Amino acid sequence: MPEVHDNPNPWVAEHIRRFEETGGRPRPGVNDLLLTTRGRKTGELRRTALVYGRDGDRYVLAASNRGANHHPAWYLNLLADPYVTVQVGTETFTARARPAAEAERPHLWRLIVSAMPQYAAYQERTTREIPVVLLERV
Repeated sequence: MPEVHDNPNPWVAEHIRRFEETGGRPRPGVNDLLLTTRGRKTGELRRTALVYGRDGDRYVLAASNRGANHHPAWYLNLLADPYVTVQVGTETFTARARPAAEAERPHLWRLIVSAMPQYAAYQERTTREIPVVLLERV
């Protein structure tokens, strides 16, 4: 197995550690998953913890970067290589990631904000439109 590098942000690294220690048990009221992308510059595997919503069989993510004025690295990585590894609970699978199309974004944005209301505040902090990402199993 290739080495996987966890997100260096201490707050995110703590979420990854908790996820692993609990076997992926969700935090109360929050659904988390682990997303592994391939680094667009290094080719190395990069893992982060994210809140998700569901739209049927699809997983919905927000590339919020906590309201920063630039996209998170994981989002830029999946634009370069959309095939990702996802862990939800104890299940791990391959998925294809893509930004939501303009027509589907309003519905999906409402869905992810209902899963994590802070995303609305993050959107207010930044001038960029926070991308909504869909993960579909392959």
